[in-house]
Amino acid sequence: MTKIAMKTPLVEMDGDEMTRILWKLIREKLILPYVDLKTEYYDLGLVHRNETDDQVTIDAAEATKKYGVAVKCATITPNDARMKEYNLKRMYKSPNGTIRAILDGTVFRAPILVKGIEPYVSNWKKPITLARHAYGDVYRDVEFRVPGPGTAKLVFTGEDGTTSEKTIYEFKGPGVIEGMHNRDDSIESFARSCFEYALSVKEDLWFSSKDTISKIYDARFRDVFQNLYDTEYKAKMDAVGTTYFYTLIDDAVARVIRSEGGFVWALKNYDGDVMSDMMATAFGSLAMMTSILVSPKGYYEYEAAHGTVQRHYYKYLKGEKTSTNPVATIFAWTGALRKRGELDGYADLVTFADKLEKATLCTIESGKMTGDLKAITKLPDAEKLDTEEFIDAIGENLAVQMAE
Repeated sequence: MTKIAMKTPLVEMDGDEMTRILWKLIREKLILPYVDLKTEYYDLGLVHRNETDDQVTIDAAEATKKYGVAVKCATITPNDARMKEYNLKRMYKSPNGTIRAILDGTVFRAPILVKGIEPYVSNWKKPITLARHAYGDVYRDVEFRVPGPGTAKLVFTGEDGTTSEKTIYEFKGPGVIEGMHNRDDSIESFARSCFEYALSVKEDLWFSSKDTISKIYDARFRDVFQNLYDTEYKAKMDAVGTTYFYTLIDDAVARVIRSEGGFVWALKNYDGDVMSDMMATAFGSLAMMTSILVSPKGYYEYEAAHGTVQRHYYKYLKGEKTSTNPVATIFAWTGALRKRGELDGYADLVTFADKLEKATLCTIESGKMTGDLKAITKLPDAEKLDTEEFIDAIGENLAVQMAE
């Protein structure tokens, strides 16, 4: 069989631990037999990031600007334990945070729905897409350990040399300080991406923050969203029968739980991080969630929303079988291949991505699945497969799909 052609390479960002193992299996068993795969490869495994002083992460993000579409494996964000385990030179930032800052994009995450895996919230009938701001807040913070009594201040010095300052706190003893920032242009890009995405899927857009407490920082987000809605997007949303509204994040959580789904929920960076994990679990599994970074400049990065599955990796290193769910990583690949096909006008590549996703879902619906899904499925007589068995079962279904 002639392999499906590609015109422009994908930026391929390899990752860490068990997801790195999944990455290789998916590539070799599900993609390479059918696609003449072209990628520009970057190893974002923690070992190589340490060897390059994290320059490889920056290079991968810049390559995404060049080629327009990237696919990324899950990666480790180091903590103290990882510093010792990998003998790191320094505590590297989140690679996702670095990439998002360079691309200035918005992360859209949505559950992968499949028959037999029911949401824990019984009234959720439709997917809920989370739009996460991808710049600033705690991911670009500056922290300081206060050694003892003293005065902490916020000081801003303008280009003309004038200064403004506010007292943060009069410390009577040791403590900690954290400084965060954001930019108007990034907030506007975030808001605009959210409105455009909501229009493209013809769904309502919600935005929530805590402007009652954060009367300047969070209120700036609120005002930018409202201004864009009033001046540019209200008429467009009215035309397709959708709307936008703002509410406090605690009220939004209550509304989300009571809803049927079927909307886009925009959130600040950390809020989006937490709520997307909650949403993925509530819909079934952290491994059943798509994650797409969309830049207003036309760059796309597809990734799995979950971590590197450390516990399974240690079992794998001991030669033990694991039952690790690869669905989110498969859908990262299919999303990137589909977008590449759409941008380059290669319909066969788009069709392949559709068929691989269908084969994946059909495998689960036939009762063959990994352990995390078997534990929650409503299907009778479900069969738990190990990691490679599950990927092979998808491969068998894919072969049938491709022969049609």
